[in-house]
Amino acid sequence: MCAFSKILKGRVIFLNTKNGDQRIVPISDKLEKEIRGKKKMGKLFNVDYINFCKILHVVKPDLPKGQATHVLRHTFASHFMMNGGNIIALQQILGHASIIQTMVYAHLAPDYLQHAITLNPLKGGIEVE
Repeated sequence: MCAFSKILKGRVIFLNTKNGDQRIVPISDKLEKEIRGKKKMGKLFNVDYINFCKILHVVKPDLPKGQATHVLRHTFASHFMMNGGNIIALQQILGHASIIQTMVYAHLAPDYLQHAITLNPLKGGIEVE
């Protein structure tokens, strides 16, 4: 659950995580405004988990029982990397204690070396006197 009081200056603070550690996730200004426009107390989303699972089962009938949340996390992580996301940022968003857990998504960022070239401070070349 993410309550209104856990949204602060462009960040959502999750207190009740699986491993018990606090997790801070940055959000866009647009999303923060949307959230603040909703209820001031309680849950942000009125979600019927049972109906959600039924719909997910229709879309993905071979999904093992109890894997709905995992599938959403995995889908997010995969698309994050395919859209050029940073593996360290993904580790922090997912709350993985070790980068090794997050590395399963690294292969989904095939252009990471090409992007690294743009970060080279010598990309314009060097002058020799």
